[in-house]
Amino acid sequence: MALLLMKEILGRPYFKRNSSLGFRVASAFHWTVFISTKYREFNVSRNFWLPAVSDVCCIQYQSSSIQYFSTNVGSERLCWEVSSHDVLLKKLKIALQSREVDEAWVSFSDFRKLHGFPEDSLVHRMLTELSYSSNPYWLQKACDLVLLISKEKSRLLQGDILTKLSLSLARSQLPDAATMILRLILENHMLPSMNILRLVIMHLVKTELGIHLASNFLAQLCEGFLELRANKSNHAELFKPDTMIFNLVLDACVRFKLAFKAQQIIELMPQTGVVADAHSIIIIAQIHEMNGQRDELKKYKDHVDQVSSKFICHYRQFYDSLLSLHFKFNDIDAAAELVGHICRYHECLPIQKDKNSQKIFLVPIGSHNLKDGLKMQIQPVLLQKDTVLKMESKQELVLFRNGKLVLGNRALAKLIKEFKRSGNINELSKLLLEIQKASCSLRGSNLCSDVIEACVRLGWLEFAHDILDDMESSGAPVGVSTYMSLLTVYFKGKMLREAKTLLKQMRKAGMPAFSSDKMVLTTCLSDMVDNNPMNNNASNWTGKSGLVESLMQEMKHENTIPSMAFEMNSSICYFCKAKMIEDAIKTYRRMQEIKIQPTLETFTNLVRGYSSLRMYRDITILWGDIKRSMECGNLSVSRDLYEHLLIDFLRGGYFERVMEVIDYMRKHNMFTDKWMYRTEFLRLHKNLYRNLKASEARTEVQRNRLRYVLAFRKWADID
Repeated sequence: MALLLMKEILGRPYFKRNSSLGFRVASAFHWTVFISTKYREFNVSRNFWLPAVSDVCCIQYQSSSIQYFSTNVGSERLCWEVSSHDVLLKKLKIALQSREVDEAWVSFSDFRKLHGFPEDSLVHRMLTELSYSSNPYWLQKACDLVLLISKEKSRLLQGDILTKLSLSLARSQLPDAATMILRLILENHMLPSMNILRLVIMHLVKTELGIHLASNFLAQLCEGFLELRANKSNHAELFKPDTMIFNLVLDACVRFKLAFKAQQIIELMPQTGVVADAHSIIIIAQIHEMNGQRDELKKYKDHVDQVSSKFICHYRQFYDSLLSLHFKFNDIDAAAELVGHICRYHECLPIQKDKNSQKIFLVPIGSHNLKDGLKMQIQPVLLQKDTVLKMESKQELVLFRNGKLVLGNRALAKLIKEFKRSGNINELSKLLLEIQKASCSLRGSNLCSDVIEACVRLGWLEFAHDILDDMESSGAPVGVSTYMSLLTVYFKGKMLREAKTLLKQMRKAGMPAFSSDKMVLTTCLSDMVDNNPMNNNASNWTGKSGLVESLMQEMKHENTIPSMAFEMNSSICYFCKAKMIEDAIKTYRRMQEIKIQPTLETFTNLVRGYSSLRMYRDITILWGDIKRSMECGNLSVSRDLYEHLLIDFLRGGYFERVMEVIDYMRKHNMFTDKWMYRTEFLRLHKNLYRNLKASEARTEVQRNRLRYVLAFRKWADID
């Protein structure tokens, strides 16, 4: 009813429409209006909106009288404005007290449209209520409101409320919004305690999108800390991230295979002076394994080897990663040496209290000879009791069983395959005996026999016989079944000379049950008849021994990347960290000459090397090589590398390349952290071509550059 009455009022000839000022009185005549006593039913904020309330004529009303007033009211305010202010404010307070978020939001929005922001306490209560909601819709509304406040009334922002909101957003898996709030907190120097920040990061890193944003935020946080420390600010330490935050981010990088991003985060630790604990070292080991950086990982080994045996279960993954790298580099001697060390580990280091538990060691990143190189601080025996990190590391090569480290079937299979390839059977036999003696395998005292039988099943008869000979020479006991397994295959294959030799060995070993050739032949024939005709097929025997299955897998799946590629990538990495870019490029060209396909690590190291020297033009040339490798199907570029290329091209001002990389990322549905790129652009190119029109460009080059700059500004929502 009230709405119809209002239409009737505004439809009278006394009013005319003004597009900028709303409704004004059209004549000097007096006019009258009667408003029903039920005016309270009329909700101004919901059903009627005046574009400029202060310019609308004053309508004075009473419940039982008619008011007359003149047209000279241009500067007077509506009398119902006072009423709407009080009514909406009261409704807002009641809704907040009863925690009715829907009603509170409607009242808050209506009030803001009519009167601006309410008193500070109500704004804070509104944000708090929205922050406690589990509904993503209301959390996003809270995020939008924070953005509005930051632009119009930034003094209203409070660190504790923003922290609650960021935590709620992270819990609800809204990482983009959560990170936006975190960045706003950081920009306004309202950073919460590291305990709270740790919880936010913990929820962020559960998803791939979240870890991308969390790692970028951590880099921003470190940058802020370093800047404050350089300025000798008293608040610098409040911005210093702790070890656990680094561990959460690095562990997520491992889970989502973000090797390049992880490497960048690792290098932030020594820059900020954060000490790596036992968990850090284990995660760093996995990252170096992904990046093929064996030399970097080996620097930690001496320190890890010195910890007491009570830490052995925690460092299982470290030895697994190091052994994996030895195999990738085709360094069988180093692999054998490490396996021997693992077997002797429990003998050399009895359980004892670590005397140097508080001692911090320094591990160089890059060459030991670099004067300005980074040095990681590590504390190998530090395990934080209140850690929220749940490490789920892979168990492939080195396992933990019954309080000690043991080799898995895959590690044994790799050792056997590599020693067989090199022909150094004596060394393999010695190593197998050492492993068996120390009970450092899943097979215990039956290891050597199981290896011989596995080789027999795979048809490696000469290889198996040589190992058997070595076992006899060393005085190690060999079971009858092992001899019979090999002898049966000899008879079946009509290898009589080999069978005769083996029979002599059996008699020499003192096996009276096989004193005559007739008895042996009968036993072998019986074994051949009783068993399946396909008994010698290795695939039919895998159920009895996982070792055979592992050997078969190793023979099928050779390393897709040759060991030489790992060696050359390692050299390129060293040269780039030492800022010896010319030597790095020579190694890269050498790879191409000898037909070794550059890998993702090759290009990643080179991009980082050029970037450290600000040689952005050279990166554009390297980008051409990267594109050609992708087009040939030889390379799949990671999001991490795209991100680094984008930042480098932005810094160098190569906007055509910037948009090209953005297009590649868009085609592959890769997330782009627009905030980071926008911030970098505004830092370096804020006023670039800001007022220049295409028609004003002097050259074709300038016109093209202007086009790409404008395209980037539009993409990054800068304008």
